[in-house]
Amino acid sequence: MSETQTGDQKGTQGAVTGAEDVSGRQASLWADAWRELRHNKLFIISATLILFLIVMAAFPQLFTTQSPRDCQLERSLQGPSADHWFGIDILGCDYYTRVIYGARVSMIIGLSVTAFAVLIALVLGSSAGYYGGLTDTLISRAVDIIFGLPTVLGAIVILSVVSNRNLFWVTLVLVVLGWPTMTRLVRSSVLSVRDSDYVNAARALGAGDLRVITRHVLPNAIAPVVVYATIYVGLIIAAEATLSFLGIGLQLPAISWGLMISQAQTRVLSEPLLLLFPGLFLSVTVLSFILMGDALRDALDPKLR
Repeated sequence: MSETQTGDQKGTQGAVTGAEDVSGRQASLWADAWRELRHNKLFIISATLILFLIVMAAFPQLFTTQSPRDCQLERSLQGPSADHWFGIDILGCDYYTRVIYGARVSMIIGLSVTAFAVLIALVLGSSAGYYGGLTDTLISRAVDIIFGLPTVLGAIVILSVVSNRNLFWVTLVLVVLGWPTMTRLVRSSVLSVRDSDYVNAARALGAGDLRVITRHVLPNAIAPVVVYATIYVGLIIAAEATLSFLGIGLQLPAISWGLMISQAQTRVLSEPLLLLFPGLFLSVTVLSFILMGDALRDALDPKLR
């Protein structure tokens, strides 16, 4: 056998080994992260709270048997009691029930906006980082244009011309304004791994661009995106509440913590509980996702262990 053939075989074997090693390292990273998270009290507490909030949003009937639309003006502004734990709001509705049902809107918007933003970022960010050149330039300039309009301010401008500001429109506007940051993060992560040995090994084996990106580049560049996406859910929930509080977000008869806080702002001194309960649930929700993101960051970054 010639030396050239022997060298080609060794090169092929090395490429195969490199492609196999990346899957092993990837599995090891997530396995090590899971072992770290299982013993992290911050993660356990935040995960428990998030799971509780998701169940509450998906199945509010498990927490209350009353309807949030059952409002009787004659019992308006009654204080907390055994029948109405959080009291009655100005419209005569059970406040506990409305707070429970308010979780649904916040979780739907937070998770939906984040999911769509991540999807857009994975497609555009990986394309910009992997191909570079003109593709990178065009995507980066589009990102810069969206960045010129702050999320909340941009949402106020766009939603102010929408007559029926429902769940769909608020989610759509936040997605349109929210993907650039995630895209830049994906791009930078892809840039850091696209010239790695295992990526070159996959190319040497004849793998196409799509396979290289989905099987070798993104799995090793996704960790920062997972961390930011977790925190981003909380940021979007806070943004929705801010827009609703300002009267630019969701409109009645929608049930939202932001709307409840907005309606209670004029009665802070006389009826402080109307502000306390939705504000407390909103704060705990946002804080839970931020703490979850911090725990994931500590577990997925070996330098912080």
